[in-house]
Amino acid sequence: MADTPTLKTDPDDRHRTKPLTLDEQPVEAQAQTGRSWYNPRGWSLRTKIIAAIIALAGIVGIIVGAVEGSKAGRYPEYSPLDYRLVDSYSGLSFFDQFRYFDDEDPTDGFVNYVNKTTAQQLNLTYASPTSAILRVDTATRNASHGRNSVRIESFKTYDDGLFIFDIIHTPYGCGTWPALWLTDGYNWPDHGEIDVLEATNNATDGNAVTLHTTPGCNMDVRRKQTGSTTYATCDNNTNSNAGCGVQGPSLTYGEAMNERGGGIYALELRPAGIRAWFFPRHSVPLDIDISNSSSKPDPSKWGTALADFPNTSCDVSSHFKNQSIIANIDLCGQWGGAPNVYSRQWDCPGKCKELVARHPERFEKAYWEFGGFWVYQAGN
Repeated sequence: MADTPTLKTDPDDRHRTKPLTLDEQPVEAQAQTGRSWYNPRGWSLRTKIIAAIIALAGIVGIIVGAVEGSKAGRYPEYSPLDYRLVDSYSGLSFFDQFRYFDDEDPTDGFVNYVNKTTAQQLNLTYASPTSAILRVDTATRNASHGRNSVRIESFKTYDDGLFIFDIIHTPYGCGTWPALWLTDGYNWPDHGEIDVLEATNNATDGNAVTLHTTPGCNMDVRRKQTGSTTYATCDNNTNSNAGCGVQGPSLTYGEAMNERGGGIYALELRPAGIRAWFFPRHSVPLDIDISNSSSKPDPSKWGTALADFPNTSCDVSSHFKNQSIIANIDLCGQWGGAPNVYSRQWDCPGKCKELVARHPERFEKAYWEFGGFWVYQAGN
C-alpha cells in the first residue's frame, strides 16, 4: 500500500474558511487579474467610500464656485425712474425746514452746537434768496468749553429719493470736521448713514462718499464708479467704524472745489443701490435744472457715478430708512482731532483743542454755503 502523502499546512491557514476575494488581494494580485487601479469594480469598500466623499466635495465646490462667480458678476438694473420734485430747501426759508441740534456732540468734538435763536444772534446761520450759510464762530477769543458751531437736521425724513445738493463753498482748515450727510440720528446705526461730503482739517485729498451700517452690507462686488474704494465692508463694527468709502479726486472738496465755484452733488437712494455723482459747476447736466420745479433729472443719462453701492450683498431698503438731511461743522472730535489725522496727516500745529479754543481767526474758511437742496422721488 502506497504511503499517503502528508499535507503541510501554513499556521495562518487554520483561520481561513474561504479563499481571499479579489478585493482582499494585494494590489499585485489585482493587477494580475487584468483590472486597473482606476476600475471601481476592483476597489475595496473603503476605497469606494473615500472616492464618493471626494466626488461629493468636488461637486459642492463646483456649485459654490458657480454661485459665488454668478454673484460676483451680478449688477442691479438701475432702470430709469420717473423722478418728480417733492421738497425744496432753498431761499430765505431754507433754515425753517431744519431743527437745530444743541446736545452734546456724540463724536466727542470740542464744539458747542447752539440752538436756532443763538445761531441767528451770532450770525452763524443766515439765508438770502440765492444761498444759505452755516459757519463756525470766529469772534470768541477764548472758547474754553468748545467753539460755537451749528448742526442742522431736516424735519422731514426719507426712505428713498434723488437728492440734489448745490454746494457753493465747503468748510476747511485745521481743527475742522465738516459733513453733509443723511442718517436717522436717533436710531443709529440701525437705519444706516450716508456721508455725501465729509472731510477733516485742510482736506486737500478730496471727498469720500461713505456708508455706515449694521452687519450684512458689503461692497466687495461688481461696481461701476470713477472713485477709488477704501473699505468694502460697511459694518460700523469693523475698521474702527470707517464704513465703506469711495474716495474722489481733490477737486471734489475743499479749497480746490471752492476755487472752481463749487458744484452739484447728486445722491440716488433706491432699492437697487446707492449712487453719488459730482458735477463741477461748468459741467452740470441740463436735466438738473434747479430753477424749474417741473424738471425731471434722469441719472441714467449722467454717465458713471463717482461712488456706486449696489444691492448685490446689501439689502439697501432694510439698511437705510428714515433718513434726515444733516449739515454740520464739528471741531476736533474722534476723527478730525485724532493725532494721526490732525498732526501727522495734515501737519496742523499744536494740539487740536488748543487751536480751536484760542485761534478764532483760523476758522474764517470754515463755512458751508449752499445754493439749496432739492429732493425728487419716483412717481407711482
